[in-house]
Parts: sequence; structure tokens; C-alpha cells
Amino acid sequence: MKAMILAAGRGERMRPLTDHTPKPLLPVAGKPLIEHTIHQLVSAGFHDIVINHAHLGHQIENTLGNGSQFGARIAYSPEGENALETAGGIINALPLLGNEPFLVVNGDIATNFPFHELKNLSVDLAHLVLIDNPAHHQQGDFCLDSNGYVTDGCTEKLTFSGIGIYHADLFKDTLPGKSKLAPLLRRAMADRRVSGQKFTGFWMDIGTPERLQELDAYYRQQETG
Repeated sequence: MKAMILAAGRGERMRPLTDHTPKPLLPVAGKPLIEHTIHQLVSAGFHDIVINHAHLGHQIENTLGNGSQFGARIAYSPEGENALETAGGIINALPLLGNEPFLVVNGDIATNFPFHELKNLSVDLAHLVLIDNPAHHQQGDFCLDSNGYVTDGCTEKLTFSGIGIYHADLFKDTLPGKSKLAPLLRRAMADRRVSGQKFTGFWMDIGTPERLQELDAYYRQQETG
């Protein structure tokens, strides 16, 4: 199974840090944020990795290269300076991802999720990893029913972690260009074609400079502890 890291976001909330450095390359515990994710994916058996990029994307390619130093094979899906949103970015990368289900991970999260559990998972159109709602997203996104399906029509919602497996067919009726992922997922949920699971381990959305510092401290503590 191939994996894709979404790395095209502008990182507006991280400015001025992201004015001259793309968000995935911001340093955390001595190495770029995205490198932590790459190491986790490779350790879990995901060696073919696609990375999309937009703002200052050439820096990402120059830093990571072909991925051989990580034991990976990295291909890039450039979007120019105008990012295509999540669904648009995935559609743009489909020629690199192929027709088999593939893993997609947000480039601005940190987690100890066991990615190897997803490597051979059988999915229909999508499989989402959900978490308890963090303080900055109390309203949540979706629900997980007792049969393992992700649904939208409920009150006790969980938050989408930014980790999911998708089949190319999820995007077959969507034209290339800028487009969001949530509407496609909700349409598939209505047909009960989206499965899911809840994860209760470590997870952070690195959306602000304060959270970046918090993650840096957490990783350094892990290294010394």
C-alpha cells in the first residue's frame, strides 16, 4: 500500500514562521516535522510515499530528495502556489498513487498511531481514524456507529484525525482542481461505504506556533525519558 503525506497547506496560523519555510519543514526536536511522519511510515512498512506541495514546495523536494536516506521512495505532486485543497490534491496525485487503496496522512499532525495496522486493511471507499475532540475542535466532525461505519447524522461526534485510507473510486466523479474532501466523504457515508476506528493514543494538530513548541518539548522529553 502506498502512502501520501498532505504537505501543501500554506500554514497561515503559523506565520511568520511559514513566510520563508514551508510548514512541513518547521523544526521539531532537531528535524523537520515531516521527517517524523516519514520515519513512522517507513517503520510501519510504507516505503512508497507521495508528497504534495504548494507554498515553497521546492524546499521540501530539496530537503527530502528521493527519500533513500529514510529507506523510502518519495514521489512529488506539485500544485504550484495555489494549493488544491485535500480532495483536489489527492486527485492531482492519483497517477502516482494508482488504483489500489492508499493511506493519506495530514502533514501537520503528530501521533503515535500504529500505522502498520492499516497496511492490509480491506476498505470500501474510505476508512477514517477518529479521535476524541481536542480543545480547539470541540464540535467534532463525524460519528462512529456500533457496526464500525462512520456517519454524519448524530450528536456525539468525534474528530477526524487526518489519517485515512481511500479508494480511487471515492474521487471518480470529481473534476480535477480545487475541491474539499468532506463533501465526498459525507456522500459516501450516506451509502454506508465509509468505515472507521477510534484511536485514543497520542495525537496533536500542529496548527499554531504554541503547539509546535509543545510538540518539540514532548519529543525531547521522549528522547530523554
